[in-house]
Amino acid sequence: MKIMQNVTVVFVILIIALIIIPLPTFLLDFMFILSIAISLIILLTTMFIGGPLEFSIFPSMLLITTLLRLALNISSTRLILSNGGQAGKVIETFGNFVLGGNPIVGFIVFIIILIVQFIVITKGAERIAEVSARFTLDAMPGKQMAIDADLSSGIINEEEAKERRATIQRGAEFYGAMDGATKLVKGDAIVAIIITVINLVAGSIIGMVQGTMAFSEVLAMYSIATVGDGLVSQVPALMISTATGMIVTRAASEGNLNEDVQKQFLSQPKVLVISGLSVMTLTLIPGVPYPQIIAIGVSLILLGSMLIRAARAKVVLAEEEELQEMIQKSGDEVGFYRNVENIYNLLGVDPIEMEFGYSLLPLVDEKSGGSFIDRIVIFRKQYALEMGVVIPTVRLRDNGLINPNQYLIKIKGEDVAKGEVLVDHYLALDPGATTGPIEGIDTVEPAYEIPGKWIRESECEKAEIFGYTVIDPLSVMVTHMSEVVKRHIHELVSRQDIQDLLQNASKRNKAIVEDVVPGIVSVSDLQKIITNLLREGIPVRDMESILQTLGDYGGSMKDTDMLTEYVRQQLKRTITRKYTDGNSIKVITLDQDVENTILNSIKRSEHGTYLAIEPPVVQGIVESMTEQMEKVKELIHQPIMLTSPIVRIYFKKLIDPFLPNLAVLSFSEIDSNIQIQAIGVVRAQG
Repeated sequence: MKIMQNVTVVFVILIIALIIIPLPTFLLDFMFILSIAISLIILLTTMFIGGPLEFSIFPSMLLITTLLRLALNISSTRLILSNGGQAGKVIETFGNFVLGGNPIVGFIVFIIILIVQFIVITKGAERIAEVSARFTLDAMPGKQMAIDADLSSGIINEEEAKERRATIQRGAEFYGAMDGATKLVKGDAIVAIIITVINLVAGSIIGMVQGTMAFSEVLAMYSIATVGDGLVSQVPALMISTATGMIVTRAASEGNLNEDVQKQFLSQPKVLVISGLSVMTLTLIPGVPYPQIIAIGVSLILLGSMLIRAARAKVVLAEEEELQEMIQKSGDEVGFYRNVENIYNLLGVDPIEMEFGYSLLPLVDEKSGGSFIDRIVIFRKQYALEMGVVIPTVRLRDNGLINPNQYLIKIKGEDVAKGEVLVDHYLALDPGATTGPIEGIDTVEPAYEIPGKWIRESECEKAEIFGYTVIDPLSVMVTHMSEVVKRHIHELVSRQDIQDLLQNASKRNKAIVEDVVPGIVSVSDLQKIITNLLREGIPVRDMESILQTLGDYGGSMKDTDMLTEYVRQQLKRTITRKYTDGNSIKVITLDQDVENTILNSIKRSEHGTYLAIEPPVVQGIVESMTEQMEKVKELIHQPIMLTSPIVRIYFKKLIDPFLPNLAVLSFSEIDSNIQIQAIGVVRAQG
């Protein structure tokens, strides 16, 4: 039993011994036949496997079989040169069979076999293995990202992801080993040519010097031995080289070679019919062999016709089955929806959806090489690190009712944004410092509504030289989607998301979570405070500080808007980092009279506070704010309004319907070491 377990070790040691120990002819015959059998097994194995990794020991087998052939070549050469050209029945039989009574013609045929083996099969397999290894290694990062994307979107679990990563790693190691192992095949072919020359030349010289035969007899004897020896080594080598080429070309295969050939080669029956008719036209050439041409042409036409009829029968059967299924479903529909639970299944909506026209599907579909899902995963990670919340899964669908180049973005089942991109173009945006015009299709960038042009790929280099910002269509869609999500993230945060945030915070500070929620602040109130922060773009990563502040003020105050203000003041370092440039911040301030007007207009009710301010006053404040923003737009990229702490929340509510993207901060939300530069003042218009 132990011998069977170590048979490979024993076999390799035996091969090495063959190089040194002279073999009797009967044992050499046995080893030659064994070499042919092993090579045939390897060749057939490569034809029946579904993928290269099913035969991952192939590089090692390539080394062992090459070593075996070289050992047998050395043993046979020793016998040929020392035994008057007699090296066993196998070599003699192969030599006589190929030479066929004519040493010159037979030897030429043998040389042709050697050349085909070396130049065509061996060189081709070596090149395929080299390219496969390089591209496999280059594709590893993309495959790893695809696995991470599937894992993040819930398509696979951690165990499946681990298995896929291991498969990718094994594939890279396999093709790397194959790249080196094919050099053995090439070296074996070169050695076979050298040994052939040695057997013929050295054998003839020895036969003439030591023997009494004529030169023609010596040449015939050693020709038989040389050709026979070459064939019994090159036949296995040819099979191994073919197997090498097959295994490195099976990367895109889904089944074994036999199944793939039948499935793909016969998948287009019209091609067979056309080919048969084309072959039949050769009968118009005088002197051609008519029986063979007619036999092949008719066979192709009949085979193609049979496959076409079989395909039509399958289509009819499928249509009948589909019709029966529709009839059955229609008949059972009333009964199915009598169960109220089945109706509830129709009512759910996805938090985020994107629908695409058919022209955009290649950018989205991973099977077509699209990387949209990977980009979403990257955005989800970046946004979580920046804002402290995880955006929900984005549902992707095709929509045949919209423009082929259009896409829709939906929040909770309703359209909130749409855009249009050209797949075979790039978007060129003018940052304001371009040096020349470019030709293209005028458009507007959907995320920021910046005028731009759709240009062809050939124009991209020119556009970049002129100073344009060039964006690919996939990036346009991803950017638009990310901006829409940022604007609506406060709508997407659910109670379950709050529970997840609390659970995550408990891992670091369990005491603060248990102390505040739900004893001081309920989960629903915490949700309102979190959404208030996200609505104005304030990160909520520091949940411990948020809960600490709510624990301090939540016991005596139940107004979630005012609690939000206290939380904002606690997060002033975060807010300062978000809005400052270096050690200073440029702001527009609010005139004291305007602040007094707002404070005097605050009314309280049982549901909280609200502003009761006259419409003309509101209009004057808005006009003054708009005027100041127009004046400072060249100085600052994002206008910032600075107010006193007690006024901030009311001014934000006042201005939000007119300028929703305006950042409104209070003095208490700016770090004390930041220099404040007032570049404008909002005054009441009257």
